[in-house]
Amino acid sequence: MPKYMLIMRSTDETNAAFAESGLDFDQLLEIMGRFNQEMIDAGVLVAAEGLDDASQGVVVDYSEQPPVVTDGPYGETKELFNGFWILDVPTIEEAAAWARRAPLAGPGSKTEIRRIPSIDEFPQDNEWIRKERAWREATGQL
Repeated sequence: MPKYMLIMRSTDETNAAFAESGLDFDQLLEIMGRFNQEMIDAGVLVAAEGLDDASQGVVVDYSEQPPVVTDGPYGETKELFNGFWILDVPTIEEAAAWARRAPLAGPGSKTEIRRIPSIDEFPQDNEWIRKERAWREATGQL
């Protein structure tokens, strides 16, 4: 079955709306936990992670050689990648149906959905694909 990544994105507008909502961290965990449990119960959740605040991250810019590493927060950020779910569902439409149900969606927030190609879709006679397949088998991922 195909896998799809649901990528949570937010803007300054999203963050302001969340700050105004008055939700504390325990309430956030409750809301997200219930949604994740629905996906677990449906047998579609493969992985899910939230990300630390962007101010704690860095950006590697490959525009120059050597690449330049810049600490967050970033100037003129239009959207931030805040976390993700990986779902094992048969179609992008089903992934979108789960995304529509995601909690804490509001002004400025978006979820991007991208299919994750299976290793079987790559040339199996390629040395690097063979090495990756062996690693995945050794780590229980296949």
